[in-house]
Amino acid sequence: MNEKIILVDDDNHILTSVSVALRNEGWQVETYPDGEKGLIALQRNIPDLVILDIKMPRIDGMEMLKRLRISSNVPVIFLTSKDEEIDEALGLRMGADDYITKPFSQKLLIERIRAVLRRSSLSTSTDPEKIIQRGDLMLDIDRHISTWKNVDVRLTVTEFLILQSLVSRPGLVKSRDQLMDVAYGETIYVDDRTIDSHIKRMRRKFKHSDKEFDKIETLYGIGYRYRDNK
Repeated sequence: MNEKIILVDDDNHILTSVSVALRNEGWQVETYPDGEKGLIALQRNIPDLVILDIKMPRIDGMEMLKRLRISSNVPVIFLTSKDEEIDEALGLRMGADDYITKPFSQKLLIERIRAVLRRSSLSTSTDPEKIIQRGDLMLDIDRHISTWKNVDVRLTVTEFLILQSLVSRPGLVKSRDQLMDVAYGETIYVDDRTIDSHIKRMRRKFKHSDKEFDKIETLYGIGYRYRDNK
């Protein structure tokens, strides 16, 4: 592991603490305190992955991504504050790969980085044993790729992990707590509404591809399940 990561955030504490954690994992890290300096660095030398704060002076993360996508498909993870209203659908259409909400654990961020880098590095290979097929749905576990009726449905890493958990046991109800453990790990707390938001976004993405999509069912007060094909 010797991938290069560029981290852009106007919070000096995040720049310092996160860069130390990532370097301890073996990654090369460059940090920049605002979007303008970060964009200059990216135009000079494209890394293996970019981590962008949404709200920054001069040039914000969304504008950085917009300009970056003109010439590069480098993987991008957004950092966003919990109280910010972010148009994630727009961000994904522009090419963001995942979102991490502040405050976040460094362990969670590291796992998301590994997943996004792995998805990028395996973009041209397929292991048949790591494919889940449920009717019109296909999940490529290694590459974190999902398709519905052979059309790509772009999910964040978190959304993919939740869907994978549901699809692995179709018809079985998964509680919100179980889905939180799958997506975030047992040591990280997120409230129930976070899982509800992920499910809502997933449904919207699949319905954008197929208005009749209805496979993810809500059992009120219990949890969610992936509807069996029978």
